[in-house]
Amino acid sequence: MHNLFITGTDTGVGKTWITLGLMTRWQSAGLAVNGMKPVASGSEWKGGQLRNADAEQIMNRCSRPPAYQQVNPYAFEQPIAPHIAARNEQVKVELDVLAASYNSLADGADKVIVEGVGGWRVPLADGIQTEDLVRRLDLAVVLVVGLRLGCINHALLTAESILASKLPFAGWLGNAICRDYAEQQATLAYLCGEIPAPFLGNIPWLEQLEADAIGAALGIERLDLARPARRHA
Repeated sequence: MHNLFITGTDTGVGKTWITLGLMTRWQSAGLAVNGMKPVASGSEWKGGQLRNADAEQIMNRCSRPPAYQQVNPYAFEQPIAPHIAARNEQVKVELDVLAASYNSLADGADKVIVEGVGGWRVPLADGIQTEDLVRRLDLAVVLVVGLRLGCINHALLTAESILASKLPFAGWLGNAICRDYAEQQATLAYLCGEIPAPFLGNIPWLEQLEADAIGAALGIERLDLARPARRHA
């Protein structure tokens, strides 16, 4: 089974918490699991180094504590699209650097989970799309659908783009990010019939976000047993 890349229908749909939940669930099964957030915008200076809060959570959850820059090689201060932030800060994002950090995290780990930035089609840098990184690292994609008004359109367009890339599509899941979204079950039922990849479960609305609770709601066995979906030629 491929290691995983976590993408979303948009920013703010819970990719980091899904990443932490997956890490915790597999670690509770006795596996050594590391995580990575290759590119992050919206970072703060700490001890002379830009650090992203999501990347720090992933770093702290790793089975073998890595250096921060292994987990997040490119951190940008501005909370904007990373390719614009990189251009503004005159930083060149390189796939070779990202691959080297990933390989260091994968060495000795049973699984590595890589969290993307924003949605699937957000560029990582000028000339580098998210799918370029996923292909370089040989990852399978997991799509997080933030359940709210408008999510059907976002989910179907994102799934279509993932399938068009011909990358392994390991599955998708729903995440209840809006307490009052009344049509969760109808939305999930429709998407199950339209997205040709395993449904990995639905994260309910949680008053207190906890990695253990999120991990428990995920259909991990479907990730382990299902063959990643690919688009038919």
